[in-house]
Amino acid sequence: MKICPYSIEREEILARAIGPLAAELRLIDAADFISMLRFEHHGSIADLIESAAELYFHPGTIRFGAGGDYSLDWDTVPSVTLDLEIMPQGVTVYARLMLGRDKAAISIDYINFQNASSDPDANTAFLANSLGNSRLMSTRAASAI
Repeated sequence: MKICPYSIEREEILARAIGPLAAELRLIDAADFISMLRFEHHGSIADLIESAAELYFHPGTIRFGAGGDYSLDWDTVPSVTLDLEIMPQGVTVYARLMLGRDKAAISIDYINFQNASSDPDANTAFLANSLGNSRLMSTRAASAI
C-alpha cells in the first residue's frame, strides 16, 4: 500500500484489534505453518485462522487470503507471514500478519471503505468502530475478566 499519513494510525488500530488473534496463532508451531505454506496446504491454514478468529470475532470477519511467506535460515529464528482478509462491516482490509518468536506485526496492503468519506479521519474512525463492532466481546469487557 502506498504509505499515507493515515497508514500508521490505521495499522495500529488493526494491530490492537487482532492482537489476541495473533497471540492465538503464535501458539501454533512455526514449522507447521512453514510446511503448510511450502506444500501449498492453504485450506489447512485457512481452517487454523478461521478457528482462531472465531474465538474473538463474528464469523467471516477474518479469513486467510490464500498466500503467505516464511523466513527460515540456519542462523535465524523462523518467522511466518500470512495474508489476511479482514472484513468488518463496511470495510475490507487486505493485510499481512507477520508472526515471529516474540512478536507479531501487521501491515496493510490495501483498504477499501464501502462508503468512503472525503475526510480521512472519519474513515479511520469508521475503521476503528467497525473493528470494535465485529468483536465478540468488547475490549473493556475482556479486560475485566
